Amino acid sequence: MIKRAAEAGMPSGWVAADEAYGDNRPLRDYLKEEEIAYVLAVSRDHLLAMPVSRRRADELAARPPRRAWQRLSCDAGASGERLLPPGVGRCRPETSPLTRRSLLRPSQLAFYLCHTRARPRSADS
Repeated sequence: MIKRAAEAGMPSGWVAADEAYGDNRPLRDYLKEEEIAYVLAVSRDHLLAMPVSRRRADELAARPPRRAWQRLSCDAGASGERLLPPGVGRCRPETSPLTRRSLLRPSQLAFYLCHTRARPRSADS
């Protein structure tokens, strides 16, 4: 669907999707290859490539101490505020993990992968 939309010339700034799509490696590879930015939910047992090994998303989220989480507002809209470990909320040109923690239920976590373009697109592209 994304490929057909791109081929039809439909502009898009980025893609967001749930776990069913976030756990789909061919989709993530396609989005990177086409330089389409994304934020994709992934399952808690999703394996993330780390410099030395592969780690589960929930294992990485368990590493920061409770006091390391920061309240960052994503907007005043329906999504409300998010708590993010320092540095994790910043997407770099490579793929970065992102963990969201519920304010009402701190043990409730959601896991994401985010990816930005290596270079900004011009207004023409």
